[in-house]
Amino acid sequence: MRVPLFGTVLFIVTAAAVAFYPALDSGGSIAPSTRPAVEHPLADQRPVIDVVFVLDTTGSMTGLIDAAKEKIWSIASSMASAQPTPLIRIGLVGYRDRGDAYVTRMVDLSSDIDSTYATLMQFTAAGGGDTPESVNQALYDAVHRMAWSNEPNAYKVIFLVGDAPPHMDYPDDVKYPQTLAAAADKGIVVNTIQCGNDPQTRQQWQQIASRGRGAYFDVDQAGSAVALATPYDADLAKLSAQLDATRMYYGTPEAKAKLHAKVEATDALHALASAASQARRAAFNATAAGEANAIGEGDLVTDIAAGKVDLANVAPAALPAPMQGMSADERKALVDQNATVRADLEERIKTLAKQRDEYAANRIAAQGGAKDSLDDQIYGAVREQAAKKGLVYPEAPKY
Repeated sequence: MRVPLFGTVLFIVTAAAVAFYPALDSGGSIAPSTRPAVEHPLADQRPVIDVVFVLDTTGSMTGLIDAAKEKIWSIASSMASAQPTPLIRIGLVGYRDRGDAYVTRMVDLSSDIDSTYATLMQFTAAGGGDTPESVNQALYDAVHRMAWSNEPNAYKVIFLVGDAPPHMDYPDDVKYPQTLAAAADKGIVVNTIQCGNDPQTRQQWQQIASRGRGAYFDVDQAGSAVALATPYDADLAKLSAQLDATRMYYGTPEAKAKLHAKVEATDALHALASAASQARRAAFNATAAGEANAIGEGDLVTDIAAGKVDLANVAPAALPAPMQGMSADERKALVDQNATVRADLEERIKTLAKQRDEYAANRIAAQGGAKDSLDDQIYGAVREQAAKKGLVYPEAPKY
């Protein structure tokens, strides 16, 4: 029997979907906090970075949301450049206002950044048309409903991004001073990014950043992100898709179902994201910090190589469906072949990613640098704040 080299990710699961999780009912009432702190199996080996983007998704924010869709991977790569190598988890809170389609929608903190990104791709700017917005509720959800790390040296940070001030007239929500006091108790830093130049927003955003022990900065309505494509993007996107196809997920039906959202997210990413964005993802996945996102848990190739599992002892029903009818020799041959292909792809991606980084750095330097861009300001805040947790960053961010 001929063994296939690689193709569709090998597992069968029940239907699942990448989804938003509304944190409020339509009336805007506040549910009690239910999210526990989280311990990480890698925490004894790596420092933890937990970052939540709290993003205004009303109609005026179209430019910034589009910029975020393009830049989240370069932001992740910049965070990954710290020493020692961190475990990076990202979460999202999208917010609008009462009377809009939703008040808040959340994606919990996760090292599966593919799934976070797939949800970000679904964010569209709509609603609004008036000010203020439900900033208080968004901050409350970010602080109380995310599964923040309980590691004492974790760098935990929120970036609040918007162009309108908070409603301070709702009698039944928790105002931001109280939420920021809770954030301080949890060791969470709160930064603010103002889009546009509304003076009321500036005043409130500066107060939030001050109370949140963070930084305030402003960008134009389009986000002031560095827009950069390189000659390496298309090849990196192609290699990244080939690397994804080497994943061989196994386990119980419940374990496989848990991984289904990641595969759906990756499929959506390859279908919808720009080549530049996919290249940035490939570059992130090639870092030590990106390993958790690149493959995820429950992969035969990874677990066999690490000695976590013996292929001969895996029950046929736990194997990916295409492997269940193979002989023992055929199964081993397929795993070995995917391992060889994966190692080759990873090396090629690392080489191209390094060339891409050099090209981007030279282009940006030739254009006079990227001072005050969204990328630069986020990186500057992270670099300064994470230093207090023992993380050391190079001078310049990745693009």
